[in-house]
Amino acid sequence: MEGILDLLNGPMGKTIINGVAGSTGQDSGKTGSVLTMALPVLMKAMQRNAATPQGAEGLMGALSKHDGGILDNLGGLFSGGVNKEVVDDGGKILGHVLGAKQQGVEQVIGQKTGMDIGAVGNILKTAAPILMGLLGKQSKQSGISSGGGIGDLLGGMLGGNSTQQEQSFLEKILDADGDGSVIDDVAGMVLGGGGQKKSGGLLGGLLGGLFGK
Repeated sequence: MEGILDLLNGPMGKTIINGVAGSTGQDSGKTGSVLTMALPVLMKAMQRNAATPQGAEGLMGALSKHDGGILDNLGGLFSGGVNKEVVDDGGKILGHVLGAKQQGVEQVIGQKTGMDIGAVGNILKTAAPILMGLLGKQSKQSGISSGGGIGDLLGGMLGGNSTQQEQSFLEKILDADGDGSVIDDVAGMVLGGGGQKKSGGLLGGLLGGLFGK
């Protein structure tokens, strides 16, 4: 199973990054950094939500409406800008997945990538339906019909053997409450303790995307 960061570094990922950047009027390099950081966070939030029966049922219901068709014509999707219906859908997805954490998550990502929080929000609204389409397609191909199965799928795409530090990195962003206090903690984890990083892991991938290492 291809990991989410591997996908972002591949041909489809580059099409998505350039398309989202063009549709939101943002620099493609910064857009790539935002998506490299944000998509694993969204998937971690979904994995957390899927840990409860009610959350798993809700996620499976949402994925049933996102069957991957959006991926079949990315050129058409981005031609002339993503339509309002897709962006509105993205806003609903973010609200459902992140809930009260949404502003804090966007703030941390904006701080780390040097982008205005409003621009980060626009990028995530545009990208969220694409991510859901990707997950819906993967779950359909894998024959997943239960919440436990979707949790395993998300874990696999995040990197099933990711270290405890990498998981903690994602949890810290998700626990952002909008007051800015978590930003220093995340920055310390990202920029310090280089000897503990796993070069091929999720955090290593995040660092590579954000800092060009």
